[in-house]
Amino acid sequence: MANADQPRAMLWDLPLRLIHWGLVALMPGLWWTAEHDEIALHKVLGLILLALVAARLLWGVVGGETARFARFVKGPGAILAYLRGKVRPGPGHNPLGGLSVLAMLALLTAEMALGLITQDVDGVESGPLNALVSYDVADRARHLHALGFNLLLVLIALHLGAIAYYRVVRRDNLVAPMVTGRKALGEGVSPPAMAPAWRAFACLGAGAALAWWLGAGAPH
Repeated sequence: MANADQPRAMLWDLPLRLIHWGLVALMPGLWWTAEHDEIALHKVLGLILLALVAARLLWGVVGGETARFARFVKGPGAILAYLRGKVRPGPGHNPLGGLSVLAMLALLTAEMALGLITQDVDGVESGPLNALVSYDVADRARHLHALGFNLLLVLIALHLGAIAYYRVVRRDNLVAPMVTGRKALGEGVSPPAMAPAWRAFACLGAGAALAWWLGAGAPH
């Protein structure tokens, strides 16, 4: 385990941290706007969420070492070996944490896809791609969209529980490094490589462009 007196190295790059906290900030707003029928604002927040998730997916391919899916997405064997204490993961997400990241991104992506085609119970308010599907499909999407948000709440609760477990039981503060980006990595652990800033701007720009295009109804 890393010693608090050891030098702190960069663990999480700035783009990843900005996206992470952006997603955290959007969740209460999305919940509140849905509960209070502020559909116009809900759609705006949903498109911002879409831009951030798209950027995170791209950053998982071209971003810093600890942001890349290839670094922390592991198969069942690696996950079991980690749970049994047979392997020591490098800096960043452990195999189980990587699985939770994938689950969260997959559910967010499905939730946004449903939001793009859904409509309200009266058929008055609808997502920007609602015209591409039938009334029955859009109505079904409404139910699944609501269910998806409840599943998101379950994942968020599990995530918070894991953070509390690591803080209390394993004496490992996971929140502070996600704020500062830095953490003591331990003896003999090399700091992960970071990606150049231009890639972050490219990913965020691509995510914003995709959100604008879909928000406009995916014009040809």
